[in-house]
Amino acid sequence: MTSSSTNSRRTFAIISHPDAGKTTLTEKLLLQGGAIHLAGEVKARGQARRARSDWMKIEQQRGISVTSSVMTFEKAYDGETITFNLLDTPGHEDFSEDTYRTLTAVDSAIMVIDAAKGIEPQTRKLFEVCRLRSVPIITFVNKVDREGRPVFELLDEIADMLALDVSPQMYPVGMGGQFEGVLDYATGTVARPEGGSKEFLGKRDADPAMPEQFAEEAELARMGYPEFDLEAYRNGDLTPVYFGSALKNFGVEELIDAIARHAPPPRPQPAGEEQVSPTRDEVTGFIFKVQANMDPNHRDRIAFMRQVSGTFKRGMKLTPSGLGKPIAVHSPIMFFAQDREIADTAEPGDIIGIPNHGTLRVGDTLSEKNEVRFTGLPDFAPEILRRVQLVDPTKTKQLRKALDDLSEEGVIQVFYPEIGGQWIVGVVGQLQLEVLVSRLAAEYKVDAKLEPAPFATARWLSGPESALDDFERFNRANLAKDRDGNLVFMAKSPWDVNYAQEKNTELTFSATRER
Repeated sequence: MTSSSTNSRRTFAIISHPDAGKTTLTEKLLLQGGAIHLAGEVKARGQARRARSDWMKIEQQRGISVTSSVMTFEKAYDGETITFNLLDTPGHEDFSEDTYRTLTAVDSAIMVIDAAKGIEPQTRKLFEVCRLRSVPIITFVNKVDREGRPVFELLDEIADMLALDVSPQMYPVGMGGQFEGVLDYATGTVARPEGGSKEFLGKRDADPAMPEQFAEEAELARMGYPEFDLEAYRNGDLTPVYFGSALKNFGVEELIDAIARHAPPPRPQPAGEEQVSPTRDEVTGFIFKVQANMDPNHRDRIAFMRQVSGTFKRGMKLTPSGLGKPIAVHSPIMFFAQDREIADTAEPGDIIGIPNHGTLRVGDTLSEKNEVRFTGLPDFAPEILRRVQLVDPTKTKQLRKALDDLSEEGVIQVFYPEIGGQWIVGVVGQLQLEVLVSRLAAEYKVDAKLEPAPFATARWLSGPESALDDFERFNRANLAKDRDGNLVFMAKSPWDVNYAQEKNTELTFSATRER
């Protein structure tokens, strides 16, 4: 494998609070990248505007992203073709688990901030996840064509709340009713609104004459904050800040240029004490997402693999860590949301889809020699627990299949009580329950209701076998197994968890479990 093929990959995610404009920005990046030709191509006629990444029925109804999609496109820079792998993430906090796992598969991220709202709670949470993994961040302050907060206030908030150096690369010439365009410091030009819809249509004013107030502010911003430093950015210590309007096409071209020129190529990935380099000859990768029924006509299951090293070739045999025996990957897929094509080869940083029938699961490592195990993809203790009640009791088998599928995807967790027959589903957020009921009906033709469970939270149990046996003997009514057969303590309250821990010091009651 040549180093140039590795260096030409940019695998990144877009993170934001809901309604900051992430879906619109995704669409415009695809447009700039030539993956689509007209913005209208990604909109459903006569329906609310939805980008192609939002394809699930409940997403279209609610206007939110609840799955992570993968979109690949290419663009030429300085005589080299850069391959962009864009991983779209759920903006809604109820799907933070899915987003967390997606962020394990990227090398950088774009953080989208609403100019009127600044740093919002979900933005901050997702940023902290990036910080844990030292994922470098480019900031895009969106909606500057509307009324927003003062630029210096926004820049200082990013610096203070996220403990980052900020380096503005652009400056909005006014906001809202005073909006006159966006100054690009690198070229010294201003992209100005044109036409009746006041969009950026590609013409830049090389003589950036502007009201004196904005000229002074722009110069203060350029001089008053650190210069862009590539090493500081890639270490996660500095964020370059771009201003624009995804809807009106301001700042999008500069943003994609920044990803091409500054965002890191594929980085080494953690495998226990080892870091697996992208230059390693052996093909390795890990499954960060499983999606069932992307094509309802075929009842398919796609496992999304982040390739870490080696040059993958179609038909190659890889061994999943969860299975232990090799599988031949005959039909690997490259994605543009619902559009897909067979991939003959793939390089480190690429995301490929592997069709399978439940063989591959989130957290699995795939490798040629089965000597590597990637780490760091967690399950979180559920914050909401519900019993599943079938409307038609004859559909028990279909329900079991559906719950297994959806738990493999990471949409829900399923617990099978030691005593009693009703299965319990666990989720982090309420919206996941709505998705569960919707998908049970739409994809599995199972009508189910959710009723309160007698438990408030769950903890994975570990410790010496004798201590586990003793605990199980006296607490069977409060115990369940997860879908992997791990023992789980079902607690009625946090107080119960603390009490059980105090009484059973040899055991560990864990709120997270690494896959």
